[in-house]
Amino acid sequence: MPKIVDHEQRRRELAAAVWQVIAEQGVDEVSIRTVAAAAGWSTGALRHYFATRGELLAFACEQVIDQVTERIRTLPPPTDPVRAVRAILLETMPVDERRRTEASIAFSFLALGLGDPELARVQRRHFTSMYELCVQMIEGLAAYQALAPTTQDVPTLARRMHAVVDGLTVHALAGHLTADEMVAQLNAYLSELTGQDAV
Repeated sequence: MPKIVDHEQRRRELAAAVWQVIAEQGVDEVSIRTVAAAAGWSTGALRHYFATRGELLAFACEQVIDQVTERIRTLPPPTDPVRAVRAILLETMPVDERRRTEASIAFSFLALGLGDPELARVQRRHFTSMYELCVQMIEGLAAYQALAPTTQDVPTLARRMHAVVDGLTVHALAGHLTADEMVAQLNAYLSELTGQDAV
């Protein structure tokens, strides 16, 4: 009887190999050859699933978006709205090795997406999903009457939250902030936003 191959599982294995190469060697070292080696595959077998480096990177990044989204979805129900927002935002930020790798993959698309339409599509998905998450966070805080008095509307507050989270993430990835410093800055921002202690 022929062996049944779970193609989706094999694609996920390759995405994990991409993450491994990025974590160990950096995004510039991602190639059909290096990912095949990390996965223990031949380059020919890998090309059966992904013909180009761009396709491989795009799939790996979309896997990151889906993985973070699922983690956020399964967080415990909030008891305190400000701390709940903090916990959700920290799932998207490089506070540990796993989330640092995820953020490295996602933000590598800033430059890579400039010259590749497929990668640009993934970059747009990343930014759009993060902005929509920030809108949900602001609307949630407003529903709980947990926002400090402000004349700013929801889209403006959400754009600012998105900019703060992405800015802190980039600074941490670049080594300008430690993970602890990044979290402290997020806490300070949330305290200003809500007038409450975020910790």
